[in-house]
This record gives sequence, C-alpha cells and structure tokens, in this order.
Amino acid sequence: MSETSPITGELSNSKVAAVFANQSAARSAAQAVAAALSLGSAQVQLITPAEPHPGRKLEPESRGVWRTIVVAHVRLGIVGAVVGLLAFAALYAAGLPFIVNSPVAAALVLLFFGTVGGLMLGGLVALRPDHDRYVEAAREAMESGNTTVVVHAFSGDQAGQAADFLRAQGGEVTSTL
Repeated sequence: MSETSPITGELSNSKVAAVFANQSAARSAAQAVAAALSLGSAQVQLITPAEPHPGRKLEPESRGVWRTIVVAHVRLGIVGAVVGLLAFAALYAAGLPFIVNSPVAAALVLLFFGTVGGLMLGGLVALRPDHDRYVEAAREAMESGNTTVVVHAFSGDQAGQAADFLRAQGGEVTSTL
C-alpha cells in the first residue's frame, strides 16, 4: 500500500538505486528483491549502460511530477498565507505600533510575504533535491559500464527494506528521502 504525502502527487515518493558491476548480478538482484518484497514489475527496473531512455525508468511518473508541482505550490502557498496572517494577528495582539496604526497594510504585507515563502517552499519540494544523488548514481553507473537496479517503493519502510536487501546482494545503494 502506498503512503500518500499531502504535498506530492506521485505514488512512489521513495526510490532506491543499487549499482552492480555486471548485468547478470543486477538482473538476479532485481528478481530477488521483487520476489522477497512482493514488488510489482513496474516497481523494479533495470538500467543497463546501453539504456536509450534511462530517465523514464528513473522517474516514470511524469504526470505525478506535474501533480507534485501543482499540489506543492498550492498547498504550501496556502499554508504560507495562513502563517502570514497568524504573524499579523500575533504582532497586532502585541501592540506593535506599525501594525496597530496601519492594520490593513500590515496584514497585506505579511499575507504577501507568507504566501511567497510558502510558494518558495513549494518550489523546493517540486525540485525534489533529494533525487539528485539517486539520478547521478544511475547516470555515473551507465557511464562506467555498470548496471543499476531501481526500486520505486510505495513507502519509506519498503524503500529501507529494498536498500538493505540490495546492499546485501552486493549493490552500491543510493536512495531518496
């Protein structure tokens, strides 16, 4: 079962990449991890050095990524707006002269900056900086002639189990958060 995140639109938020020196070891590790953890065929991918479109196997949820971009910006923008209004209420209650003397202007300014801050956080979530190491590990493996097993886990626990399993099989493991 998939753990859903309130700010992403992807089914698989956790990903694991394990680099193996040869294709046969990677293939048997991929089959073993799929069997051991009862993973679907779409959850375990093999990326060989000759893979024409590795990006499709590394990040297969293109619609989910777009949903993540929209959902993260909308939800975190709203959270930022609420935080801005709460900051206004706290400063107004504290009796800060600028806030008390110009409540509409102060509320609009704090609402604006809160919303912008939330939207910036939404952008950070949409960029998925935790995926950089994972993608780079697979690309470097391809350049070195190695094969990568990629697991698209539906939960953090499943990702941890896959990482431990692939590490025990001799893979050099990199994973997302």
